[in-house]
Amino acid sequence: MKAVRIHEHGDLEALRLEEIPIPEPGPGEVRVKVAWSALNHLDTWVRRGIQGHEFPLPLIPGCDFSGTIDSMGPGAESFEQGTRVCVAPGFGCGLCLACSSGRQNHCRSYGIYGETVDGGNAEFAVVKKENLMPVPEAFPLDLAAAFPLTHLTAWHMVVDRCGVKPGDRVLVHAAGAGVSVAAVQIARLWGAEVMVTAGTDAKVARGLENGASFGVNYQESDWVKEGKAWTQGRGFDLIVDHVGADTLPKGVWSLAKGGRIVTCGVTSGAEMKIHFAPIFFKSLSILGSTMGGHGEQLEVAEHVFAGRLNPVVDSRFPLEQVADAHRKMGEREVFGKILLQVDPGDPASE
Repeated sequence: MKAVRIHEHGDLEALRLEEIPIPEPGPGEVRVKVAWSALNHLDTWVRRGIQGHEFPLPLIPGCDFSGTIDSMGPGAESFEQGTRVCVAPGFGCGLCLACSSGRQNHCRSYGIYGETVDGGNAEFAVVKKENLMPVPEAFPLDLAAAFPLTHLTAWHMVVDRCGVKPGDRVLVHAAGAGVSVAAVQIARLWGAEVMVTAGTDAKVARGLENGASFGVNYQESDWVKEGKAWTQGRGFDLIVDHVGADTLPKGVWSLAKGGRIVTCGVTSGAEMKIHFAPIFFKSLSILGSTMGGHGEQLEVAEHVFAGRLNPVVDSRFPLEQVADAHRKMGEREVFGKILLQVDPGDPASE
């Protein structure tokens, strides 16, 4: 089968398209014939490497993917060949208290397809049966690959960690990022009002189309001042921040009393200086968040398949152009998800 593999960390040349044997599903596993795979920032981190973190190289990247069931291993015979599915990207040991309570992301053995085991940038992928989510016949498989990681991450941040509620004033940074696109829609689904920031007027406009009530081009305006005016001096109830050093310290001063910042990443840098006075004077919370559990993943999928949450696709590339897709991932003009078409026979949605 064709597969993208990383043998050593590096730039785009680290992405090798190779012919390798088709994997066989083991006990409790299912082999998926992959139709589409979506890129995430995680894929670029796997390619480049992270200091202090070891990846099991060679590795097939790709944590988000969709397709059809091709074969079943022992204990997974209840599934039918040809069933349309997408894959929940994270998995736990299945035995610990965290897994038993549906919080696989807290499992000490937590893994992610494309990071700790082979993922979906290949014609076939083997996954745990528990990670399969059936896709309705009328729902396009490209969109089914575009939501699992980002929408789960955003749901866990906004709903589980922060308890968003109707009337909340929410700030979402980096409006074009996959997690941000999802966070805006999720906050609106729960009755909150949303302000977004972005680095271009075009992205601000797309953020408004995505459901935000107000947007700020941070290259031209001070988002702190604009946010204060938009909230009528009250401040934000919730800030979704995966930017880090460039935004989080200012965010502390932009929160309303009892407000909270939730973060799942630090793309502008992890080291920062934060003034703690407003944190205790205003009873603020800074919360970390990573992925979510299978129960949340299924809840997200239900909203997506019902049309209440809508994955946004920026562009599509054939698997053979994976390096071009990674290159585009690094551009600042991307809004939504970049997809790899693994099966040329599966049509793209309009």
